[in-house]
Amino acid sequence: MTGTVAAAGAAPTNGSQPFWRRAMGHRSFVFGGVLTLLLVLAAALSLVWTPWSPYEMNLPGKLQPPTAQHWLGTDAFGRDVASLLLVGARNSILVGVIAVSIGLIIGTALGLLASARRGWVEELIMRLSDFTFAFPAILSAIMMTAVFGAGIVNSIIAIGIFNIPTFARITRASANATWSREFVLAARACGKGPWSITMDHVLPNIMSVLTVQVTIRFAIAILAEAALSYLGLGTQPPQPSWGRMLAEAQTLLFQAPLLAVFPGVTIALAVLGLNLLGDGLRDLMDPRLARKR
Repeated sequence: MTGTVAAAGAAPTNGSQPFWRRAMGHRSFVFGGVLTLLLVLAAALSLVWTPWSPYEMNLPGKLQPPTAQHWLGTDAFGRDVASLLLVGARNSILVGVIAVSIGLIIGTALGLLASARRGWVEELIMRLSDFTFAFPAILSAIMMTAVFGAGIVNSIIAIGIFNIPTFARITRASANATWSREFVLAARACGKGPWSITMDHVLPNIMSVLTVQVTIRFAIAILAEAALSYLGLGTQPPQPSWGRMLAEAQTLLFQAPLLAVFPGVTIALAVLGLNLLGDGLRDLMDPRLARKR
């Protein structure tokens, strides 16, 4: 009996701990945060410094193995692989930030509108979301490429459009749950309108859900950009891209296998880090999930 009382009393103490203290004890959050921080630092470093110019070709020095001069070797055009990876991180983050922002802003607005108005407005928005789901990012990019030509801008638009219905559905579901809460009913009883309630009560209470989703969609955006670049639809030469590095390395697997290993491992670590970060955030923002594991 005493142990039960002590255990019951310990739960509020753990829940009342500062967020960062709990975060430092969460392995998924810490590991994912470290990998994500390394990705951001690599992109930031490429803005001011790279070992060699990623655009400078040196055909006599092509396909060199890792050396003191070229830490990760050179590619088929004699470009420094380490420099290409650093600048590729910057381009991946650029695509991810803009594409996820498009989905977040438009999708959240549509989800909040559907939840606040209900009726035919909600039905129309949800059916449009279903229609958009029929066109994945890669398929949308192929269609846009056929009309406007390949490029990073079309990739960003295609990935952004693909993110909109995801955020709209998650926002609507979370907002609907919040609309049934007592404090929202009290606000309605006080005469507050639907838009005032949405901005003052609903949106702040679903921000944690949206934050977790942003990290997950960011990982998917990086993966989609790499896939589009691999197909020749994304970032175009001479801008470095992890996906195009993989495409260029596939014909040289027996001559220089490391050319495929380095960008492949980089993509895997970037996506893993963001997914682990999102998983950790989900547990930290909803401790009930962590206790179920």
